[in-house]
Amino acid sequence: MRVKYFPDTDTTLLEFSTKTPVETRELNENIYLDLDEQGRVVSMTIEHASQSTDVEEFLYQRISAHLPA
Repeated sequence: MRVKYFPDTDTTLLEFSTKTPVETRELNENIYLDLDEQGRVVSMTIEHASQSTDVEEFLYQRISAHLPA
């Protein structure tokens, strides 16, 4: 997964896969999903990102599953 922020256009791109998107769906006027041929999400684009997200900070956490003993 890759997260890219373009300050010149205030756009965030979240890439979940390297597959080629074949369709783009608009969730609202600022958020778009790119889908592959099987309908799986390839990427998400957030326009005007600083208005709807905190682009100054990015935190990634991998949470391990703890199974009860």
